[in-house]
Amino acid sequence: MGRYIVKLPDIGEGTTEAEIVKWHVTPGQEIREEDPLVDVMTDKATVEIPAPIAGTVVAVEGAVGEKRPVGSLLVTLDVAGAGNVAADRNTAAVPARAAGTAPASPKKPLTPTLSPQAGRGSLKAKPRTGEEQKATAIRPSAEKKRDDGAAIIPLSRIAGEGGEAQRAAPGEGLHALAPMRQIGQKPLASPAVRRRAWDLGIELQFVPGSGPAGRITQEDIDVYATNGARPAAPGTGLGRRDGVEEVPIVGLRRAIAEHLQESKRHIPHFSYIEEVDVTALEELRAELNARHASRGHLTLLPFLVRAIVNAVAEHPQVNARFDDEAGVLLRHNSVHAGIATQTEGGLLVPVLHHAEALDLWQTAAEISRLAEVARAGKAGREDLTGSTITVTSLGALGGLAATPVINYPEVAIIGVNRIAERPVVRDGQIAIRKMMNLSSSFDHRIVDGWAAAEFIQRVKRDLEQPALLFVG
Repeated sequence: MGRYIVKLPDIGEGTTEAEIVKWHVTPGQEIREEDPLVDVMTDKATVEIPAPIAGTVVAVEGAVGEKRPVGSLLVTLDVAGAGNVAADRNTAAVPARAAGTAPASPKKPLTPTLSPQAGRGSLKAKPRTGEEQKATAIRPSAEKKRDDGAAIIPLSRIAGEGGEAQRAAPGEGLHALAPMRQIGQKPLASPAVRRRAWDLGIELQFVPGSGPAGRITQEDIDVYATNGARPAAPGTGLGRRDGVEEVPIVGLRRAIAEHLQESKRHIPHFSYIEEVDVTALEELRAELNARHASRGHLTLLPFLVRAIVNAVAEHPQVNARFDDEAGVLLRHNSVHAGIATQTEGGLLVPVLHHAEALDLWQTAAEISRLAEVARAGKAGREDLTGSTITVTSLGALGGLAATPVINYPEVAIIGVNRIAERPVVRDGQIAIRKMMNLSSSFDHRIVDGWAAAEFIQRVKRDLEQPALLFVG
């Protein structure tokens, strides 16, 4: 038997790290060659790392949500033959860690450190008891114990940086709740009880008191904190809900958050909203779908992409990427249109490459393909990179207007709002027309307000007179 080490490979040009989003194996599991080991994410693309060889999983490194540098250790395997590294005698007797656990540290107590976002400095943990020192791996969310056995639960950073709240030990506080006091009646409690309630974020008004004259005791605080809610008022069916759920922002959601934050930090956005009469366009679209059903279904998006391609020819500064660190604007001759797509995990922007070379049905087919692979989690790096301008649409949920966030480092994003019949004035007469708003945002460092307005007016012209889409 030999030891085989699987490291994080270089999964894309310029990639220096990747985030672990899902483990497919656990220590002790037997695997075959090409079995999936772990899913990692970079640039919003999820990549499955397969097993290069059959064997038994000894240990996995890194928790879900953790970013690992290229070349770092991911999985250790026991394999037939020599493997690719000599087995470490010192680690042979150490139990394998489960996915998502932290390395053991039996020689010294853990010293958790707050992230820079939560606060500066660090919070040192109290030395643990002898029993606690026996633990070989501790999950980040694991509870600690006081010397008297009561559990200590870290408060959320919203409640207080580094604060700790006490919870009743098993068996404590198992008594019936006392009747609620009258509304407006001041709760009776000692200063120590009030202080503890304040630290826990509990309003004493809602805590039933079991002491003399309804006085609230420490045990009442324990019971209330354990139950986590105020009993419903008789006959109303209403009840108070307490507690805060901490949801780690990892995977695609973290990638989205970081990307949008970067966009807002770097780009001075300004938005331009214009209404478009799409009555004639909708009539043409319906006719084309009826006459050429075998070629595929046309939505509004292929027509909009074609209008953007035509407008870009006159306004090339809109179809660009701005390298603000180098101070260089990269104006592209080709139009690589990002198509914002909602998936179960969050928003992805697959790219319609060379939109200028595609007809309406080719554009529709490629948009459909991109949406399918994005929603199935199978979009590759090439599907998600290289866009020069982005289109975003919420379809029937599009609302009246929006202020979309630019897909950094692009300089423009075109938003589509829903189509609705509205009364409008045509030749001095009120008519019912199919109207739609375009809500677009631009990077004001690159695109002036006048230039943005001219660009959108050109798009509007082609959409309102769809014959122009085909003659320029």
